Amino acid sequence: MNPSSRLLPCYQDEGVEAGCDEAGRGCLAGPVFAAAVILPAGFYHPLLNDSKQLRPSQREELRQYIEKHALSFAVAAVSPEEIDRINILQASFRAMHLAVDQLRIRPQRLLIDGNRFIPYADIPHVCIVKGDSRYAPIAAASILAKTYRDAWMMHLHAQYPEYGWDRNKGYPTTAHRRAIQQLGLTPHHRRTFSPCMPQLFMAADDSQPQES
Repeated sequence: MNPSSRLLPCYQDEGVEAGCDEAGRGCLAGPVFAAAVILPAGFYHPLLNDSKQLRPSQREELRQYIEKHALSFAVAAVSPEEIDRINILQASFRAMHLAVDQLRIRPQRLLIDGNRFIPYADIPHVCIVKGDSRYAPIAAASILAKTYRDAWMMHLHAQYPEYGWDRNKGYPTTAHRRAIQQLGLTPHHRRTFSPCMPQLFMAADDSQPQES
């Protein structure tokens, strides 16, 4: 069975729905990105799924397809400085709000991946745990948020190659944590995250996540 054949096209049959998801919440460096996507009726791609279940080449193929066929989409980011100021959860919600702000079509319902959200204006929302593997609009948002963030981290990697962001995308891998211990922090690190605090440096282990 193709992954997308298991995805539901909408939460309710009536009203315009936008799927929302974020990428980079668990990273030590870089912004958190979020996307909002409104798909047309009958949207289909055989690979569409939660972005974490796909290879980079598949995500890139889907990004181009989604951008071509979506009724409206937008991607937004919140900087490491703001993440440190308001915390990562609030920053994730803010990134989603900023993405919805940019949609050319005003949705009548937001489908949020996860179990919490700060209401956006007067648009009702539904929180759906693992929604990126259940609903096509959220899966599409997960693809855009992930691919845009990965591209940003590749850009930063050219400036700071010692941290291996081309491979770990800012996640707390062994190599990334070791680089922080040896080289210190860049302006793109989240200073309130414990591995970025010198007094809390811990021995890294190979069980740390590579990316999500």
